[in-house]
Amino acid sequence: MLPSQALLHPHLVGPCKLQTRKLNHLSPEMSSESKEQHDLSPRDSTEGNDSSPSGIHLELQRESSTDFKQFETNDQCRPYHRILIECQEKSDTNFKEFVIKKLQKNCQCSPAKAKNTILGFLPILQWLPKYDLKKNILGDVMSGLIVGILLVPQSIAYSLLAGQEPVYGLYTSFFASIIYFLLGTSRHISVGIFGVLCLMIGETVDRELQKAGYDNAHSAPSLGMVSNGSMLLNHTSDRICDKSCYAIMVGSSVTFMAGVYQVAMGLFQVGFVSVYLSDALLSGFVTGASFTILTSQAKYLLGLNLPRSNGVGSLITTWIHVFRNIHKTNLCDLITSLLCLLVLLPTKELNEHFKSKLKAPIPIELVVVVAATLASHFGKLHENYNSSIAGHIPTGFMPPKVPEWNLIPNVAVDAIAISIIGFAITVSLSEMFAKKHGYTVRANQEMYAIGFCNIIPSFFHCFTTSAALAKTLVKESTGCQTQLSGVVTALVLLLVLLVIAPLFYSLQKSVLAVITIVNLRGALRKFRDLPKMWNISRMDTVIWFVTMLSSALLSTEIGLLVGVCFSMFCVILRTQKPKSSLLGLVEESEVFESVSAYKNLQTKPGIKIFRFVAPLYYINKECFKSALYKQTVNPILIKVAWKKAAKRKIKEEVVTPGGIQDEMSVQLSHDPLELHTIVIDCSAIQFLDTAGIHTLKEVRRDYEAIGIQVLLAQCNPSVRDSLTKGEYCKKEEENLLFYSVYEAMAFAEVSKNQKGICVPNGLSLSVV
Repeated sequence: MLPSQALLHPHLVGPCKLQTRKLNHLSPEMSSESKEQHDLSPRDSTEGNDSSPSGIHLELQRESSTDFKQFETNDQCRPYHRILIECQEKSDTNFKEFVIKKLQKNCQCSPAKAKNTILGFLPILQWLPKYDLKKNILGDVMSGLIVGILLVPQSIAYSLLAGQEPVYGLYTSFFASIIYFLLGTSRHISVGIFGVLCLMIGETVDRELQKAGYDNAHSAPSLGMVSNGSMLLNHTSDRICDKSCYAIMVGSSVTFMAGVYQVAMGLFQVGFVSVYLSDALLSGFVTGASFTILTSQAKYLLGLNLPRSNGVGSLITTWIHVFRNIHKTNLCDLITSLLCLLVLLPTKELNEHFKSKLKAPIPIELVVVVAATLASHFGKLHENYNSSIAGHIPTGFMPPKVPEWNLIPNVAVDAIAISIIGFAITVSLSEMFAKKHGYTVRANQEMYAIGFCNIIPSFFHCFTTSAALAKTLVKESTGCQTQLSGVVTALVLLLVLLVIAPLFYSLQKSVLAVITIVNLRGALRKFRDLPKMWNISRMDTVIWFVTMLSSALLSTEIGLLVGVCFSMFCVILRTQKPKSSLLGLVEESEVFESVSAYKNLQTKPGIKIFRFVAPLYYINKECFKSALYKQTVNPILIKVAWKKAAKRKIKEEVVTPGGIQDEMSVQLSHDPLELHTIVIDCSAIQFLDTAGIHTLKEVRRDYEAIGIQVLLAQCNPSVRDSLTKGEYCKKEEENLLFYSVYEAMAFAEVSKNQKGICVPNGLSLSVV
């Protein structure tokens, strides 16, 4: 929309000068007939007649050969009006005053601000007093019970993946459920153990165990020495810290650092880091990590006692070890694994297929765990067939303990990737389900919540947590209404920790491995979506493949880094070779589209309209020039051709002394070009850098050398500001910038037909 009045600045070209300004009122309405006949733009239409100081009269006359108004002129140079945009005045504040003002605003304390801060940090104080007991309690209790039942076997199974004893997985799920209930803003996500994070924790734990000198037989080092030479003592007894004790110390230290990173990211509001983790990248990372998880569980399926491979290529190394030792397969574990797969897979498929008809999914995992535990106990599978079992799971809670500070430098780098993956998955899931159910979540508070879900439990022998998609889907489908369902889940886990945990003593590890592998179905099914992804975006598909392969074949941390770097490289690649096209006018409109994509578009002879769909900066400046020269004319080649023609003409003529004939011959040999104007549509150029401004200057200079004018249209404020600071147009020159491509084309036609007459051009960026 145009403002009701614009500040118009009279400007003269040539000897005529005006030093007055006029405020002209624009006509609010314009008939369709007058709109087709207005001179260059509705902005140039004024009400009434303005007489210039020099007495020059401006008369509009309709021409039958064109749709645009033509200016008639006397023999004198004629003034014209152009729009002048005045910048808002900015107050000059020094840095010291700015800092003091910010500190006063953020550090001042008042009862209202203190209340808002507390309510913001503890969302439970806002929603719990408004809790509708009759409406929500049934759904929350039902979903909490079901998720808690599912979490029991999964917590025990994922503990093995993280290199920990089963009880620590139960601790982790319990504390995460309680803390997120207090701090979280999402009503539906389930926070607890997540397979990919458990894998990353397990890789760090195994590396530190090897550095500390622990062997693979669950024994302590002979002298209890670790890499820094200090002896670690178990605070619950006087004996040297064994492998299990040291493993949870490493896991807790990683968890503590990951939580600190997440809270720091929330404090400094750097959640933008998650922007670099696209959906394709995260999906590929999770799928690649799923292959690593499956590989790490293969030894439990076969009952093999193999060392855990770490580092680059651990997946291939592990499979080499498996095939070399496959003759040592424990038949009891293998048969148990096959039976569990035959039960779990079909039932999981039935749960998914009939999820709309089932009020709650069949807790088949718990059924399998109970049945397998009873079979192992009464069949004495461990004693008779040497089957690997979960072992003793103590009841109650261990006393809290601070993380091992000596381990912090060793695991600080590992915690970075773990913290980023954890909060990225949590925030994305919370926003997805909030949008689905029509409420809002605060991403910054979610970062605080997941951060404290790691910091506080790290003092209670827990490892890293995040939201998990599978359990969140179960939670939503079973009627979850609020965060209160997390308390019900925690109560189920508390019952197991206080009473039931020792009953899982005879549970075979092969059963836990099968549960872990079956839960990878969702990630592995992403292969079915590849054809659809390829049709939508080939670049995203390539990012998915690169991230998946690097995560599986190299390592999880390196795979994530490779995926992020490759994704950023793809973004640069897209802007390095962007799309460009020539435009034509859609009939009976002021809309321009690509002539290569659409038919029946109108073009004006002698005018080329060029669109460049990318920011113009140092990476793609040469691509911009080459595309522009290719689709219009190459001024460099034309100048070369002119010089060659001039030389040929000079040879044919008699050369006079002084070299004057050379210059005249060059001028006379220039054949007039059909193309007289190039309009660059800048609507898709988000920004310019120094190289981009120099490129536009160079392009304009090259074309003006062969008699072609270059006009810029639809520049956004950022581009206009860059052009002003870069002195694209000198003060004494015409500022050929236009609000629309249509106005630029109109000006090009008028300037071509009325050579030597001053006509309205476009947008002036002068600051008054």
